[in-house]
Amino acid sequence: MNPLFDSSAASSFDPSPFDSSPFDVELAFADVEPGDGQRWSTWPATTPSQRGPEPRPAWVVTSAGALDTERGVLKTGKEADVFLLERAVPDDAAQRTLLAAKRFRSTEHRTFHRSSVYTEGRGVQNTRDARALAKKSGFGRDIAAGAWAFAEFQALSRMWQLDAPVPYPVQVSGTEVLMEFIGDPDGTAAPRLAQIRSDRAELTEFYAQVVEIMRVFAAAGFTHGDLSPYNLLVHDGRVRVIDLPQIVDIISNPQGLDLLHRDCVNVCDWFTRRRVECDAEALFAELLAASYT
Repeated sequence: MNPLFDSSAASSFDPSPFDSSPFDVELAFADVEPGDGQRWSTWPATTPSQRGPEPRPAWVVTSAGALDTERGVLKTGKEADVFLLERAVPDDAAQRTLLAAKRFRSTEHRTFHRSSVYTEGRGVQNTRDARALAKKSGFGRDIAAGAWAFAEFQALSRMWQLDAPVPYPVQVSGTEVLMEFIGDPDGTAAPRLAQIRSDRAELTEFYAQVVEIMRVFAAAGFTHGDLSPYNLLVHDGRVRVIDLPQIVDIISNPQGLDLLHRDCVNVCDWFTRRRVECDAEALFAELLAASYT
């Protein structure tokens, strides 16, 4: 089994995204209490395996005295909603950052029904969890949602280490993944590629960046699996890829090659309609060769 999909680690998570167990540092902040839409930082409750890869960016706030404050909804999706979160230490402007909090829904509240296509080739090592998943019990549904969150966290961590332009994964806790917010300091999110109105020259540059992203994935043996202009962001002239829970191992997943081909077609169809020269079949052949190199 590919280590990117070690779901046994996910099965040990508490499925609640708001598990903020008490910790001693609160005594030092006795005059500070979380208000409406706030909680103590969940960072201290996470284990090293639930935290992003090192070295961490300097902006990551790890203080146990930080508060997490809800700042609104960034995106609603088929399997999860994404919220803007501010993590900050009170009265310390140097320890403040904006995060994207992606919270996966349990299966009965999701509208994404093709998940089995992406999970072929993955496994659940914990037999109790496997039985719960098979029975589709309430516990099993929580395990499934937590597994998707952990799959995204692992994918982001792996691709970050390969220098792919993905958001830095700060931590995962239950069904919640906290990651780098891609946007402006005032909380304005970066637009999706589908929203960009650019001339042909700029779009040609964006296409080159997207191909490079796909090449990095393929060289590591993966394809995004659901790539489109709606999960590619453009910020400061740079394309960033998001929404990775369904990332597919091209070899171990029986649908891997089909999904790689579909990613190529989706990308090239969109750029072709905007008069950018590209060939889905040639791109597929190139990425296929990269995946076997």
